[in-house]
Amino acid sequence: MQRTPWIVGVSGASGTPYAAAVLRALLAAGESVDLVVSRASRLTLLDETGISFRDAHWRHDLREWLARGADGKPGTFDVDVSGVRHWSAGDLAAGPSSGSYPVKGMLIVPASTACVAGVALGLSKDLLQRSASVTLKERRPLVVAVRETPLDGRTLRHLVALDDAGASVVPASPAFYAGATHIQDLVDFVAGRVLDAAGVGHDLYRRWRGDLGGARPTT
Repeated sequence: MQRTPWIVGVSGASGTPYAAAVLRALLAAGESVDLVVSRASRLTLLDETGISFRDAHWRHDLREWLARGADGKPGTFDVDVSGVRHWSAGDLAAGPSSGSYPVKGMLIVPASTACVAGVALGLSKDLLQRSASVTLKERRPLVVAVRETPLDGRTLRHLVALDDAGASVVPASPAFYAGATHIQDLVDFVAGRVLDAAGVGHDLYRRWRGDLGGARPTT
């Protein structure tokens, strides 16, 4: 059976717990993942978690990252990363750089404004941007989870350009109607909305059912 993964691109914006939640949910859903971690995102990951993501030791570093909760507590999750293939961000000869490489689509989470600009302008300066450009030209699903505030006019125009090109723009903006009681709940809500846009099933958050106060804790 042909392996047909989702590409997950992690850019340098703050919000590496969002990426971790998306990756865990994709793997839990039985999906294969091709992972591209940008150079800038490795600095963010180190700053937010203390984890160094190294090409030569990526499986070990990925397991350590995905096991960590949004509150920074290690060993919160038990994750099998055997369904992940990692590509170096500088490898422009990698599989995802070609439209003939079979994938289901791509999720960029979190997406920095620099990444948004690069994809909108078709710069393809690294594998993450190139993979996104290929995803758009092949008319495959592209979900861009932008994480920045405030947004200036240039970034807003880039986001409109991505929407016009067929991408789904999903701001990393958690909602509170799902009854969040922990930072992980807020992270999982955003991750769940990213997966909703991609059409991937999950149970990361409580969906709205039309019942006011439905998430209110009972005593």
